[in-house]
Amino acid sequence: MKRLILITIVISLACISALSQRQLTARDMLMLKRPGDTRLSPDGRLIAYTVGSPEMEGNRVVSQIWVMSIDGSSPKQITSGPSSSSSPRWSPDGKRIAYNHGGQVWTMEPDGDNKKKVTSISTGAAGPVWSRDGQMIAFTSEVYPECKDDACNKTEDERVEASKVKAKVTERLLFKHWNEWRDRKRTHVFVVAANGGVARDVTPGDFDSPPYAASSGVDYTFSPDGSSIVYLRNPDRIEAKSTNSDIYIVSLNGGEAKNITVGMNGYDASPVYTPDGKYLLFRSQPRATFEADRWRIMRYNPSSGEIVELTRGFDDQVSEMVVSADSKTIYFTAGERGREPIYSVPVEPDFRLRIATHVRKVLGGVFATTPNISPDGRTLVFASNSTVSPNEVMKANSDGTGLSQLTRINSAALAPFNLRKAEELEWRGALNTKIHGFVVKPANFDPSRKYPLIVLIHGGPQGAWNDAWSTRWNPQVWANQGYVIFMPNPRGSTGYGQKFVDEISGDWGGKVTIDIKNGVAEVLKRPYVDRNRIGAAGASYGGYMVNWLLGHNNDPRFKFKAFLSHAGVYNLESMATSTEEIWFVNWEFKGMPWENPVQYARWSPNKFAKNFATPTLVTAGELDFRVPVDQSLQLYTTLQLRGVDSKLVVFPDEGHWILKPQNSEFWHGQVMDWFGKYLRP
Repeated sequence: MKRLILITIVISLACISALSQRQLTARDMLMLKRPGDTRLSPDGRLIAYTVGSPEMEGNRVVSQIWVMSIDGSSPKQITSGPSSSSSPRWSPDGKRIAYNHGGQVWTMEPDGDNKKKVTSISTGAAGPVWSRDGQMIAFTSEVYPECKDDACNKTEDERVEASKVKAKVTERLLFKHWNEWRDRKRTHVFVVAANGGVARDVTPGDFDSPPYAASSGVDYTFSPDGSSIVYLRNPDRIEAKSTNSDIYIVSLNGGEAKNITVGMNGYDASPVYTPDGKYLLFRSQPRATFEADRWRIMRYNPSSGEIVELTRGFDDQVSEMVVSADSKTIYFTAGERGREPIYSVPVEPDFRLRIATHVRKVLGGVFATTPNISPDGRTLVFASNSTVSPNEVMKANSDGTGLSQLTRINSAALAPFNLRKAEELEWRGALNTKIHGFVVKPANFDPSRKYPLIVLIHGGPQGAWNDAWSTRWNPQVWANQGYVIFMPNPRGSTGYGQKFVDEISGDWGGKVTIDIKNGVAEVLKRPYVDRNRIGAAGASYGGYMVNWLLGHNNDPRFKFKAFLSHAGVYNLESMATSTEEIWFVNWEFKGMPWENPVQYARWSPNKFAKNFATPTLVTAGELDFRVPVDQSLQLYTTLQLRGVDSKLVVFPDEGHWILKPQNSEFWHGQVMDWFGKYLRP
């Protein structure tokens, strides 16, 4: 009798525990805070960072700036109001913080007092950068290149706004990008006195600085003595065919700008001087027109003009970098097998030694962003996230020891969900190559049950699924609707060496298809996965692969029962001249359709429409200029004409990604209903 009572109590407690555990929904995920942009003060005592707060009713995210001590104590919100404040940047003496608010640059004291508006330019100001002496601030603004002053820009903006004619007129390519038209205005770098005044355009002309397609953030800086500006510009005639962003230096007193990377025809970006002013460091890609080439750290010597690579032999892509105060060490992040560790490399390596001694992994097991190094060189401060948590501010010793979490902004909100960490797995893909990926299970996973499987296919195609948090494609939201989620990193994925990245170009539906299908077969070996209930979803290139699988859903080992194609490439020939970045299709398919028609015909999903039979949800944004909405409309029309169960969801106010909170929640609802219809019992 006692044993029976005990069993009853255990079962009851288990039921209570299961009921008390909430299921993570899209709304739960969307309402989490979004920390980021971590910046350490010059004296190493304070950390400024941003926290974005979703406003569901306003269909937006509002960011504010916070400051705390380096030990994580005394966090304080120092901006407020109905509009965002962002991009906190410390003055060199640490007495003020420059930031963006209301489309202008402001400054304030570290406690939020004495806020001062620095710019009042009609075209707006973004991305503040201080000069070394703290007397000037550089920023960018989008202006009419023919205008010589702000009065002209303001007059032209007012004329365009008042006109009943809304025609778009252009005489160049790259006249649109991502989700906006770029037919007339150009991005230019301006400088203004730190205490306010009239801003001056220091990169006049009919070009973008930074190049709109090449910008990796704030890609401009003052020379150490404050007499010059370093900026990016694409000098090529047809920008849409080129990834050539060269680095220029021009005196603030005027004169001809000097191109210091002439002859280097890949991306050059992220220029920063060493604190001693001896070198200019930047990131660079070697091959022209290949946007997914290996990012390297380069060192330019202003005295001799010599440029050398500091990351020779390092086969992954450098993301962000920061230089130590003594100018001896560069700390940088780079993708590696789904994570973003922190590495170091000397500013002056001894190239007589083995390459392996130059680049050193300092801190692994993290997905680090915005790295900072303290002035004494002892402490790293950065943001990090994972599949179970959005960004939090972290710190570690500069030798990688002593990792600690300074903020717990979302800990309480996430606690009820008991999310499970992503599990890693490996399998053999095409040509017997090792392939890596992740599996995410529901929080209340029961190994005795059978779960439907959804395969998430990443975009790019040169990208990767990471052990990282996302508000666009969050595997936890999918898993906690009752699915096992598989996230493969097939050919083309970053973080596995440049050769692995290169192997998808010109082979979009080839080896990668085998990589993914073999991965699905590997996951199906697990007894808790139901091989009769498998779906796949992807966006951009991931949408392409879904569209490709639609016509190749013939693997004898399993069949996909339902698909989601978001912003998926469908007709390669029409895509080639309707997308905006022509260099991309040129590289991926070895020319344009009239130059290499065999390549386009071989890999275009629309050529296999006669095989379409799997129920497919098609979603897209009308403002998507990367994969124009007509790709999704062509796919949906074909599915309907083929008599395939299908549904179309188009957002007129979204681009390549569905970002607005209400739109995202609606999108998630449509997606989960679709897969529930075909994969749920």
